[in-house]
Amino acid sequence: MRAFMMALLVAMPSMLISGIGIDGSQFVVLLALIAAGLVLIEYNSEYPSLVAFRHAPPYNRLRFGMIFVAVLILAMLFRGKTEPGTMTHIMTSISVILGNLSDFPYSPVRLAVLMLPADMPEAAVTALRMAAGVCYTLSMMMVIIFVVMVHVYGWPARNGAFNVWINLPMFDATSGGDVIARLRGHARINLILGFLLPFMLPALVVVASDIVNVAALAKPQTLIWTMCLWAFLPASLMMRGIAMARIASMIEDKRRRTYAAAESLQMI
Repeated sequence: MRAFMMALLVAMPSMLISGIGIDGSQFVVLLALIAAGLVLIEYNSEYPSLVAFRHAPPYNRLRFGMIFVAVLILAMLFRGKTEPGTMTHIMTSISVILGNLSDFPYSPVRLAVLMLPADMPEAAVTALRMAAGVCYTLSMMMVIIFVVMVHVYGWPARNGAFNVWINLPMFDATSGGDVIARLRGHARINLILGFLLPFMLPALVVVASDIVNVAALAKPQTLIWTMCLWAFLPASLMMRGIAMARIASMIEDKRRRTYAAAESLQMI
């Protein structure tokens, strides 16, 4: 089911938006199969490899769910330009509202709009504003929901014992220094990057305008995936930072209880 849902996510824009072409459709099918295969291998492997917090639901389910909703809304938005219907009108209205609400001075959405060339068609600017508004709003909702899960519902302690090696395969808990300090250091780095990247990426695109083809954002599929990457990568870094800080606190609490129990035994 996970592999199928990943393949559906990759193929959804091509399935809903017309005018992709035979070559483009074949390339999307190949990407969908590769993504499904990677997920199938990862979740059927006994040992961890790349996916963090694989056994700490609903961390990855929340990320996937929000990206899926964002891609669905934007795909239906662009579908409405050629095949209007009730659902496309609803998705267009949602996109317009979120785009206008999030497009205020110094906001990441405003910076994303300003990175477009001055000669960009107004329709392309409006489409980017709506796409950026949808993706950024959903990414912030994702982070807020995860914060509630951590501080109100006690993630990940409610799921039983937490194994750092299985859930953080790219983090070596045994190499150098206190693990709590290292986890908190990684958490700060992820939080800082997650906060700054939505502001920095548009500026980097403007600086590298000679290399980056910004005009390609006029194409629906390119715009959808670019805006998802721009919004959800920083939000995922923020979630990872919050999660690592939470794990550091859990280890510190367990260490404190262990020391207190040892002191009580010595007193007895």
